[in-house]
Amino acid sequence: MKIQLLAFGVASEILSSSSELLFDNTISVAQLKQHLVTEFPKMSKISSFAIAINEEYANDEQQIQNNDVVAIIPPVSGG
Repeated sequence: MKIQLLAFGVASEILSSSSELLFDNTISVAQLKQHLVTEFPKMSKISSFAIAINEEYANDEQQIQNNDVVAIIPPVSGG
C-alpha cells in the first residue's frame, strides 16, 4: 500500500520533506502515528498532531487506504 505524506509546520522540519510511504497492508491513523514516532523519534516531542486524509480530519480508528493523501498537522502556536 502506498500513501502520499504531507507534513506542515514543525513536522515538515522533523520529517525533512513530504514523501511517499509504503506499507504491506492498510493501517489505521493510530498505527501511522506510532510508525512516525518510531521512524522519526523527534515526532514524540510534538505534544499532539492531527491527521487529515484526503483533506478531511481523521480520527485514530480511521483506516488509511492505498493512494490516500495523508497530512500531518501539528498544533498551531503564536499570536
